[in-house]
Amino acid sequence: MKMLLRACTLSVLICSSIWASAQTVTLDYFFNRETRKDKNGKDVRFHYLWSERAMSGFSILGSIFKKEGFKLDSLEAAPTTSRLKGTDVYLIVDPDRPKENPNPNYIQAADITAIAAWVKKGGVLVMFANDSANVELQHFNKLANAFGMQFTDDMQNHVVDDNHFEDGAISIKNNPVFKTAQKIFMKDVCAIETKGAAKPILKNKAGATVIALANYGRGNVVAIADPWLYDEYVNGRLPKEMGFDNDKAAVDLVRWLKALAQKHNN
Repeated sequence: MKMLLRACTLSVLICSSIWASAQTVTLDYFFNRETRKDKNGKDVRFHYLWSERAMSGFSILGSIFKKEGFKLDSLEAAPTTSRLKGTDVYLIVDPDRPKENPNPNYIQAADITAIAAWVKKGGVLVMFANDSANVELQHFNKLANAFGMQFTDDMQNHVVDDNHFEDGAISIKNNPVFKTAQKIFMKDVCAIETKGAAKPILKNKAGATVIALANYGRGNVVAIADPWLYDEYVNGRLPKEMGFDNDKAAVDLVRWLKALAQKHNN
């Protein structure tokens, strides 16, 4: 009986240890807060949600985070140091413009202060932008500027239609992040300028930076030129004969973010 009790106790301790060590990825639901009418005329949230299985959702990316041991969370309010406590990776995706939300929540000075303090202590911030016609860059760039990065108005990888997928292609070789993906599809994106501690991580064939990294204190900030890993482009829809590896790229990115968070929280 004592041996059984010890075994059960050990099992609980092991499970508790694993759960306690699990990292948390928090998805912003405050700066991106789009709604639309459902069939009953009720306003419902959509676009870049963990639970959203439509092409505009992040359900597949969320499942990859979970497979890598992350707990999924979301933040419905403005970020503060207390609200970010317990978060290892914080994603802000495509902040709203008035066209998408008549009362958008713009990133303010207090938000930047709180986020910067959290990153400095070891947090990993990921900023997914978009081309300038589809994202609110003025306030988003105030946050990016705090870490030596700037999303520009320069559109890259413009794709006219499904017959021109190759215009959105980026070939990858010897990249420190994308170790299994060799070719990705990232269409209609902005470019990223870097200075100081910020540096390019991935460039397109025109030489524009589309992913950048900045070290800040014990933490890191990752800037990405588009929310390109939403369900539409990681669900096998892309033409297989073209060799796009967005599904592999999603796994590579999540594993890299996991390593960044572990590096500064050990």
